[in-house]
Amino acid sequence: MTNPDLQSDQQLVSSADTGERNWLPLVIAAAVVLLIAAVMVLVLEQRKPAAEVTPISAATAPYAASLPITGLVMSESANLAGGKVTYLDGHIANQGPRTVTGVAVQVLFRDAAHEVAQNETQQLKLIRIREPYVDLESVSAAPLKPGDEHDFRFIFDAVSPDWNGAYPELRVIRVDSK
Repeated sequence: MTNPDLQSDQQLVSSADTGERNWLPLVIAAAVVLLIAAVMVLVLEQRKPAAEVTPISAATAPYAASLPITGLVMSESANLAGGKVTYLDGHIANQGPRTVTGVAVQVLFRDAAHEVAQNETQQLKLIRIREPYVDLESVSAAPLKPGDEHDFRFIFDAVSPDWNGAYPELRVIRVDSK
C-alpha cells in the first residue's frame, strides 16, 4: 500500500530540466556590452585633439628671440604596450619684458638626407617636480615672468623610423603673453 502523502511529495519535487539552455538573452547582453564599448571608444577618439602640424615655412614668433632654449637631452622609455616613448628635455629662459603664458614649439625630426621626417607642434610643458616621478604642467599654470627660467619636457609616443637620431630642430612658433 502506498502512502498518499508520499505520492504528493514526490510530485512536488520536479526532475532536473534536461532541455536546451536558452542562449538568446546572454547573446543579446554581450552584444549590448560590445556596442556600448565601441561607442565609448569612438567618442573618446573624437575628443582626442588632432596632432597640430605647422608648415615648415611658418615664421617663428617675434618674441621667440627672448626665449632661448638650451640644455637639450633626449631619452627613451618602454611603454606598457611594448612600444617606446621618446622624451626631449630642455631649459627655457624668459629674457624679455613680458610674462609668458603659453609657448607652442614646432619640433622637426630629420632623416639621413636632412629632409623633415616628422613635423610636430606641441605646447611647451614645464617640469613641476622630478621626484618621485616627473610631473608636467602647462605654461599657463606657471607663467614665465621676465627673468624666469624653467626646465621643460616634450613627449613623443612615436618617432618616424626614418629619423636620423640627431637632436630635432625646435622652433618657437607661438608665444602667448600678458
